[in-house]
Amino acid sequence: MITPELGMIMPQFGFENQQCLTSKLIPFLLLDRQDCTAPLWRYHAYHSLHLHLPKQYCELPLLPHPPSSPTFLPCTEFIRYLDNYVVAFRLEHHIRFRRRVDSAEFESALARWRVLAANLETGEVEEYEARFVVVAKGENDEPVLPTGIVGLDRFEGLAVHSHQFRTGKAYQGLDVLVVGCGNSGMEIACDLAECGARATIVVRSKVHLVTREIWRIALVAMKILPFSWVDLIVLTLCYMWMGNTAKYGLHRPSKGPLYLKMNTLFYPVVDAGTFSKIKSGEIEVFPEITAIEGKNVDFVNGKQRRFDAIILATGYRSAVKKWLKGDNFLIGDDGMAKQRFPKHWKGNNGLYCAGLVRRGIYGLAEDAISIANDISNILQNEEQKEV
Repeated sequence: MITPELGMIMPQFGFENQQCLTSKLIPFLLLDRQDCTAPLWRYHAYHSLHLHLPKQYCELPLLPHPPSSPTFLPCTEFIRYLDNYVVAFRLEHHIRFRRRVDSAEFESALARWRVLAANLETGEVEEYEARFVVVAKGENDEPVLPTGIVGLDRFEGLAVHSHQFRTGKAYQGLDVLVVGCGNSGMEIACDLAECGARATIVVRSKVHLVTREIWRIALVAMKILPFSWVDLIVLTLCYMWMGNTAKYGLHRPSKGPLYLKMNTLFYPVVDAGTFSKIKSGEIEVFPEITAIEGKNVDFVNGKQRRFDAIILATGYRSAVKKWLKGDNFLIGDDGMAKQRFPKHWKGNNGLYCAGLVRRGIYGLAEDAISIANDISNILQNEEQKEV
């Protein structure tokens, strides 16, 4: 099946880009593998999830959150906001759901991108041509499962990735081990404890734990102060508020949280109540796992514990490189933006990316505006030359 040529294609998600393009009157089509918008939020988010940043940092272009909404949006309210976004700008007419992009490659002879996508409803392969392609799949594409835990594949209890976890109520009365101390792991452990499970969390690496209020101060301060100063302020406030977290197995890195966020893959953990439960003993902290036998888990500190379930809060990765062909400039081998901020969003031959530089929803919205403006300027300049 061959479709008509389109102005641009955006595999496989990213309606924030659509509205920016709509405002510029640029024709486009979005291909999405799932059957709805925002599938990660609808199908793979735990019920207690709240956005970690204030709502003004979590809005898409041209539609602010209503004043009545809470500062830190729960997952259900953010989904409602996304649904309203689609309706407000009539974006559903530009989306083709259940299309899995298998290949996107620039044809030099035609100066066009050739995109092959499987129609998951009919089984047909659809072919598209476009002048521009925007990669807007996001960094949370495929769940990452650990490969180095001896005996995990033989664990006799229930072992699931965090994208399958919905609520701690399903684990009431059970001994549950959470592997991973990022935001998801910490919040899942808290939810388990609140729902009557006996929760333990594995913390193998150093981590910066901050409160919502402290991180909110950091976001404001970074606009006017050097990052090194902001890190000093944040760490001082954290010590005043939490004390020495190392006493509870949460050792801080030598570099500050803002430095690590801007230069590495490590984000600070925004505390949603987990730390108080760790201090009270409701949640135990253990170091790295050495082996699993049956339901027994051995740790590097020599201790052994028995668990009924394991939640693998081991994150996600981008899978862009599986289908994007011939690009060695814009997207790195990890599927994320290869170029550093703020020049990360524009590649060669009409290729762009949005939301792949680890700056969250706020950065994604900025990318969408930059991409739409750039494409609009290119098209306008070409029209003026023809005149």
